[in-house]
Amino acid sequence: MQIKTLGPLVAQENQVSLVPSAGKPRQVLSLLALNANRVISVGTLIEEIWGNNPPRSSATTLQTYIFQLRRNLDSALDRNGGLTAKDILVTQHNGYLLRASPGDIDVHEFERLAGEARSAAAAGDDAAAADLFTEALSLWDGPPLVDVQAGRILEPEIMRLTEARLAAVEGRLAARLRMGRHAELLSELTVLTMKYPMHENLCAQFMIALHRSGRSWNALEAYRRLRDTMIEELGLEPSARLRRLHQAVLAGDPVLDPPAAADGLDFERQAVTGPPPMRPTSAASPVASV
Repeated sequence: MQIKTLGPLVAQENQVSLVPSAGKPRQVLSLLALNANRVISVGTLIEEIWGNNPPRSSATTLQTYIFQLRRNLDSALDRNGGLTAKDILVTQHNGYLLRASPGDIDVHEFERLAGEARSAAAAGDDAAAADLFTEALSLWDGPPLVDVQAGRILEPEIMRLTEARLAAVEGRLAARLRMGRHAELLSELTVLTMKYPMHENLCAQFMIALHRSGRSWNALEAYRRLRDTMIEELGLEPSARLRRLHQAVLAGDPVLDPPAAADGLDFERQAVTGPPPMRPTSAASPVASV
């Protein structure tokens, strides 16, 4: 079985689609897939579908949706495999569990790869980290569950996945910057900082890439745009770490120079993986504490 949630909902068994056409059964399948191999209670599924106002028939209607999903499974299963739909979509402890193997569901594969990437970055292997983050991000085909109407349980799950994707993007950019690949990242960072105009980590990465590409004035302009937006929208100044980075660019501090391998980019590594084991850096460095 293959289920994709990082984009439109796709579920297939033996190349036969398992995705129901109706909205509410799609919600049920999505929630079970995101929590594969874990029991989702009947109450949680009812809350996802109907919120605080379930109809009196909600439990019976949910059973109908489960029956529909099992019927789709039965029609796709290989009869020689010995499994039935009830072996895969299991009734258990006043709830339901969707059995899945490693690699069956894209979100689980994404989380595995992103975790390995963070471990590689923490170990100082930026090339491996960048490749693993790239592989993880290649699983995405748009906003998560973009064609599923999300209820109060799915909605925070979708927000969590959206944030996880952005964190993986940051991690890949940070690894590439530590490898000295700043020039090739400028166009991507230009788009990202426009899309997330108050995202300090992305702004900091953009400033580093611009400064290292001989465009310090553009780095200062990127800071000014973020600062103006934060003051206008939130009434807040940028964080102390970003202000220190701004001062380092103004001063042409050599701590920002391209690698030799990462002194000017501690803030990226810390933002993604926590501080790595590195040689001591002066506490007075304008960027080391960013």
